[in-house]
Amino acid sequence: MADTASTDADFTPQELARGRALRRARLPWALGGQLASLALSAVLGFTAAGAGLVGAVGGWFGGSWAAEVLAGSAALVLLGRAVTLPFSARVRVVSARYGLVTQGWSGWAVDVLRGTAVTLALFLPLALGLYALIGRSPDRWWIPAAAAAALLTVALSFLHPLVFEPLFNRFGPLPEGELRTSLLELARRDGIAVRDVLVADASRRTTALNAYVSGFGPTRRIVVYDTLLSTAEPREIELVAAHELGHVKHRDVATGTVLGALGAALVVPVLAALLAWRPLLDAAGAADVQDPRSLPLLAALAALLGALSTPVQCAASRRIEARADRHALELTGDAQQFIAMQRRLAVANVADPYPPRAVELLLATHPSTGRRIAAARSWLAAREAR
Repeated sequence: MADTASTDADFTPQELARGRALRRARLPWALGGQLASLALSAVLGFTAAGAGLVGAVGGWFGGSWAAEVLAGSAALVLLGRAVTLPFSARVRVVSARYGLVTQGWSGWAVDVLRGTAVTLALFLPLALGLYALIGRSPDRWWIPAAAAAALLTVALSFLHPLVFEPLFNRFGPLPEGELRTSLLELARRDGIAVRDVLVADASRRTTALNAYVSGFGPTRRIVVYDTLLSTAEPREIELVAAHELGHVKHRDVATGTVLGALGAALVVPVLAALLAWRPLLDAAGAADVQDPRSLPLLAALAALLGALSTPVQCAASRRIEARADRHALELTGDAQQFIAMQRRLAVANVADPYPPRAVELLLATHPSTGRRIAAARSWLAAREAR
């Protein structure tokens, strides 16, 4: 467990207060958006309201089976976005007060529309294909659907850096120089093939600092935020990259993709069993499983299972991130600079270095900054004792 005293020594009282104030101001709105989304899903899925919605919007386009599936899916996506949008906007307002937002409202609106369009482009054909499977085999549809869910998870993981990332950011090669050479040399020394080092234009949206490694095999690249380039020392950037290379070294993305595919495949039969339960279908106002009016019930069940699994996913993610931290320390041997880097990231991102344990356990995908710094000091002490 991280030592609060050592954390306090790494940050000024003003920095600690600022991080805590942002967390307290932003967290209720972020959680409120998630709860509002779940509440909407529950109302539409576990009452006849969702069936009425699907029937109504499907009727606008002729009332056919396909019209109900496609129009109903679109309505669910758009209503979900409309309910969460005020909460997202409020989180943005709070973040802007702390200097983390550089994008105007028009740019933010374009991002929202673009993200909604991507969701619709993915969700509508998937819903149509799923209900076509259910119609062909109401009792065994979950078998091909489970296989398709696993394959889709793998495909999206591979396509994300190639197709989806460029929709929201522009990328350019890091110019030739000492930093590019050192990052490529770091990857080479780690035994990892990297195609390129790219710079993402994050500054048009935020002042937050970050870097990551994305892609598989020949598409793998180190991506550095331009905000990190403009504010951090080269050695600190190397340490951020070393952490990200740790994910590659330990095959975290590949393992996560495989586990995600297995999880998706296992969730499908659970959803199928729940969706076929007569009391739920009756409450939802659906005649049977293949009735498109069962779509809101299916969406509500998926949302509920996703929410229940969040703490477990966060716990797994924190373990993975802690292992990547250790990899960065072992690769560079520079614990002091690692601590300096963690401090810079926390201050620039206005993070709370030591949030309440309950918040960290339930919601955090990364260990707190205080715990990461304490772990680095423990690593250094252990190495010096050897």
